Amino acid sequence: MATSGAKTSHNHGVTELCEEGKRLYASALRTGRLPRAEIEPAPCLLEFALLHPDPDDANWLRPVPPHAALSQRIHPIEREIQDRRKISAELADAFEPFMAISTHIPAATHAITVLEGIGRINAALDAAIAESQKEVLTIQPGGGRSEHLLIEAIQRSEPLIKRGISVRTLYQHTVRHNLNTYAYVEQMAGAKVEIRTLEELIGRLIICDHNVAFIPARADDGMALELRHPGLVGYLANVFEHLWNRADPLIEPVAYEPTPEGISGVQRSIARLLVEGYVDEAIARRLGMNVRTCRAHIAKLAAALGSGSRAQLGYLIARSHILDG
Repeated sequence: MATSGAKTSHNHGVTELCEEGKRLYASALRTGRLPRAEIEPAPCLLEFALLHPDPDDANWLRPVPPHAALSQRIHPIEREIQDRRKISAELADAFEPFMAISTHIPAATHAITVLEGIGRINAALDAAIAESQKEVLTIQPGGGRSEHLLIEAIQRSEPLIKRGISVRTLYQHTVRHNLNTYAYVEQMAGAKVEIRTLEELIGRLIICDHNVAFIPARADDGMALELRHPGLVGYLANVFEHLWNRADPLIEPVAYEPTPEGISGVQRSIARLLVEGYVDEAIARRLGMNVRTCRAHIAKLAAALGSGSRAQLGYLIARSHILDG
């Protein structure tokens, strides 16, 4: 019973020989034998066949030479390695006749490719636009574009225009107050370029020939997804068409129904988002304006409705019915 308990406490592998086992095995190797009574703290020495009974005296144990013990442990591992190598070779032989056939199969198109870094994103975008044959659709949320961004847009659009490819772009209403936008339109005059605007848009989107689409994968625009799955691209194209049909051409004024309070269309949009619980920063982002402009509109809205506090403003918006219809 005592021996069984000792074995249980030595539940370890041969590569993790306990300290007492190491000490006793080393002592046995130096002296040539060890009294059986001394190995009670390390029964693992017998379990791993590092000691064996002395044929001349049962009270003593003799050590198994390390090279013999090592060989006994390594041989099964080497046999297993050889067996697995044999299986690997048999698998290679079995599939070898099919390798030549597979070279004639076209490479599968990646449905989703992650593009990281502005350089790689622009390179992939330029390549897709260069391959376009019919139409490029773009959604560009946010406010008015800076001059250098519109110059980039012109440079990217010029090859399309020369090839007679149409370009349809959705901006937000706030670009109507940006002179750079109209300068861009003048440069594109006579080309197959159409621009419409909405108050709110989804994130940035570019679709080339309904074959490939690009969407942002991170808020800072440093990562994008290149989508080539027909189902995904088709769905995004339908989303674009839905927004396009609701949008107003840039060359036409936006039709807002006037309110008795003199509240503008932009302020009505802000009022709706305020009622939905959005904070100033989120409202500005959704409507493509800076926070200062957004807060100026909120102040005008509050003045028009006679509100003295932000909490009261929500109540007055609801009571005024300016969001009805």
